[in-house]
Amino acid sequence: MIAPQRLAELVGRFPRLTIGLVGDLFLDRYLHLEPGWHELSIETGLEAYQITAVRNSPGALGTVMNNLAALGVGRLVPTTVVGDDGSSYDLLKELGKLPVETRHIIRDAERLTPTYTKPLRLDDQGRWQELNRLDLRNNRPLTSATEARLLAELEIVFRTTDGLIVLDQVNEEGWGVVNPRVRGRLAELAVQFPDKLMFVDSRRHIDRFTAGVLKPNRVECLTAMGLPAPAEGAPIPRELLDEAARGLSRRTGRPLFCTMSDEGILVVRPDGEAVRVRSFPVTGPIDIVGAGDSATAGIVASLLCGATPVEAAAVGNLVASITIQQLGTTGAASPEQLLARAGEAASMMK
Repeated sequence: MIAPQRLAELVGRFPRLTIGLVGDLFLDRYLHLEPGWHELSIETGLEAYQITAVRNSPGALGTVMNNLAALGVGRLVPTTVVGDDGSSYDLLKELGKLPVETRHIIRDAERLTPTYTKPLRLDDQGRWQELNRLDLRNNRPLTSATEARLLAELEIVFRTTDGLIVLDQVNEEGWGVVNPRVRGRLAELAVQFPDKLMFVDSRRHIDRFTAGVLKPNRVECLTAMGLPAPAEGAPIPRELLDEAARGLSRRTGRPLFCTMSDEGILVVRPDGEAVRVRSFPVTGPIDIVGAGDSATAGIVASLLCGATPVEAAAVGNLVASITIQQLGTTGAASPEQLLARAGEAASMMK
């Protein structure tokens, strides 16, 4: 755990930061279904869900930005590609509520604004439960012209910010914003600016990044190094995970943060040193949606303010422990909540 006084020092520096971001920006649209109001469609005989409220929130890269803003980071500068449609209007409207500079966001009429529509219904205990999600995504690459604009904006964002977060959200190669040419340019920029933090989270393609501080989960770590992933639910031998994490860290020459769910974060340095940073135990119902993105926000903000990798992992764990307790939404943690949680952790250690 990190001492509350040390955490307070780091948090006090967050407002001075300007953080760049590149990746897939989604709109999360929550539909609140009226409890106890049931109506059948005359045409189909199926239930017609009655929506009483619509709530929009930036998702994917936007989830990271929500968390950075909640932590008090001063300025966020994303570059990405969205559509020129109603969903992009709603998305940019929500970003306007955050300390976000939007002039590097490209609107392309030939793209859809990726949108996750999430119907929510109250259960018998009064908790919001998510029903089947409806996804609107792109199924083709960026055009050459849009890709060229994106690469130009990426260079500006990289050069003018304190550090860069890369979020590769789309599973299919070449369909998202972080495509092979973007990865290649990121690798070149990392060589040109070796002292600048580039923090990378990729859902499916972490093995294709040759530069930056990587943040895989356990299965992604093993797969990236060509090691067999165990069957779902089976434990992963500690030695096997350490071997994979060390290999990935040596490949980039940077520290690596391997998230391990409720077991915390494995921090590995290129010299092979490995430290397991424990998570903060929570009780009661949890919602893990966005937990990894909230951990990213805590880790990156802390690293940019001078934290060691182990300290940064501890901050990431504390942030995630707060956000997973927020049900029916993709949560975020305030500085006050973070400092209070650090105080709880310190009391538990006595």
